[in-house]
Amino acid sequence: MADTRAVTDTVNTDVDDMEFASARRELGGWQGHAWRICAAVFVFWHLWILLVEPVDPTVSRAVHVFVGAALGFALFAARSTDTPGTRVPWYELLLIVPALLIPLHYILDADGIEMRSFMGPNTQDLLAAGFGILLVLEFARRTAGIVMPIIAMVFIAYCFVGPWMPGILFHRGVSLDQALVELFNNNGVLGTIVQVSATFIIMFVVFATFLQTSKAGDYFNDFALALVGRLRGGPAKVTVISGIMFGTISGSAVANVVASGAFTIPMMRRVGYDRATAGAVEATSSTGGQITPPVMGAGAFIMAEVLGIPYTEIALAGLIPALLFYVANYIHCDLNARKAGIRGLPREELPRWARIARHAYMAAPLVLLIWMLVQGFSPFRAAAWGIAATLTIMLCTTLVHRVTRQGQNPITAAIGAVTETAAAIYATLHGSMREMMQLIAVCAAAGIVAGAIGLTGVGGRFATMLLDVAGTSAFLAMVFAMLVAIILGMGVPTTAAYAIAGAVVAPGLIRIGVPPLTAHMFIFYFAILSAITPPVALASFAAASMARADMWKTSVIALKLGLATFIVPYMFWISPALLAQGPLVEIVQAFLTASLGVYLLACATEGWMQNGPLPLPLRLVSAVGGLGLMVPELWTDVGGLVVAGLLLYRQHRLYPQDIVPALRRA
Repeated sequence: MADTRAVTDTVNTDVDDMEFASARRELGGWQGHAWRICAAVFVFWHLWILLVEPVDPTVSRAVHVFVGAALGFALFAARSTDTPGTRVPWYELLLIVPALLIPLHYILDADGIEMRSFMGPNTQDLLAAGFGILLVLEFARRTAGIVMPIIAMVFIAYCFVGPWMPGILFHRGVSLDQALVELFNNNGVLGTIVQVSATFIIMFVVFATFLQTSKAGDYFNDFALALVGRLRGGPAKVTVISGIMFGTISGSAVANVVASGAFTIPMMRRVGYDRATAGAVEATSSTGGQITPPVMGAGAFIMAEVLGIPYTEIALAGLIPALLFYVANYIHCDLNARKAGIRGLPREELPRWARIARHAYMAAPLVLLIWMLVQGFSPFRAAAWGIAATLTIMLCTTLVHRVTRQGQNPITAAIGAVTETAAAIYATLHGSMREMMQLIAVCAAAGIVAGAIGLTGVGGRFATMLLDVAGTSAFLAMVFAMLVAIILGMGVPTTAAYAIAGAVVAPGLIRIGVPPLTAHMFIFYFAILSAITPPVALASFAAASMARADMWKTSVIALKLGLATFIVPYMFWISPALLAQGPLVEIVQAFLTASLGVYLLACATEGWMQNGPLPLPLRLVSAVGGLGLMVPELWTDVGGLVVAGLLLYRQHRLYPQDIVPALRRA
């Protein structure tokens, strides 16, 4: 544990710098209390209007963005080089006050704003739009870095320079008033993306924060330790398993790295993993959490809103790709451990199954959430019941602890338990706001981009270009879409990367015949994989900092660990069975053969199969066989199975036992 604390203390600042662009203030005194109260009220208000008493959607979006921005300006310093301090400087009021006036304008004149949406804006509307766009850009710069605001500003500029642009980029141009209205109101900042942020995303962020407060994350880690900790390369496999369980309740790859890396990276180092490999395993498994149902990354909620389909359909479609992602991770960890002769943890250091079983109730909120989603309940209701279950567990465990461990009488224990749980609720509410900062900012900035795309019509011209490319090769069109999603994701949170790529590229993919769900899942998948794709791989860089490893080496290893999963989107483009579309028999067959294909690709990448090495020619054969198995066609499956059988037979004959101990003795 000392090692874990040392690593955490050393790298906390570095990881914060990767997750957030500016230094965060640790507000103290009355300002700290005021910020926490305002943040808790802000989050509680969202829950109230979602579950009890709805308000006008435009008003709720304006409050969501700009009260959130005001809290953000108080919490984040203007520059990363600034000393953040413990107080809000007076000059931040120059941003905080206008940020608060914008939602006030919408609250006081909601009917008039709606009427003027048909008649034309007045001066107050234009001032609110102009200042609002500038505030959103600064909010995004402070919380998500300079890349996202630059992308938004390029699209803003494009609205005005279109008449001088060549080819497909030409458009007739727009007036300043028209641009302000379209980029800010229901087609822009206050549009669909922010609507999703103010509803689905904030609900599930609160649920995830309550789960973490209840120590469910610790329980998932203990469960993973008990399950695979004693196996070959156990700590790395624990990282993979905990990534599946914990990663699904967090919306950020970097947040996943920070939350679990302090525990898993020192554990991997202790059994023999080098620093770069330990960081890469953590980065890759943490990234996969965003594509893992039931609570996928924030972009999945945007996808459901854009496509107009239930979120449960999105989650079901993401199940097999997520499983293949983690199958690939697990196999790489196993093969790497075989090559290096890394063993598992001693049994006496692992949690006892009896203790795991006694605390199984910790998983009840997540199980309840999954059950309700499967039964067809709305995500709001499922998340609300998940929060209620978490609160019940927190209250009951606190009460039992006070009675059994501290010997308090039932009445005193009940009062103390209620007080302690209320304090935890308050801490969780303002803690949820800290988690939401970046998501609010990038969703609002992505709204600017979406508004510019709709205003200039560039999305349709992009679709025409994709049609031209697809006329030569549909595969080239998909590669182009992949590159756009990955490039947009470099240095940009995956939610924004998906939102922009989805607005620009998805219409073109749909026009060339790709089903809408497949097109959006394809883009979503690669937007998330950008977190481990060099040269700007935020999750890999964060994990490298925690492991004190070389960032580039860590990124390359993480790319190798996730290499097989870069192929999966092309496979579900070829066959929707991998998106759980079609007859059950075809879906099961596609999953099983793809899993074996992932295994062969991992063996080819690692140069190892079973107990011994694979020479280069056979590595190429293994890669071809793996690709054949991943293509959901009968003849490719048969060919891949023959290759797998022959290679496994060869390895068993040549290396019936593990050769690593023998090599060490020699």
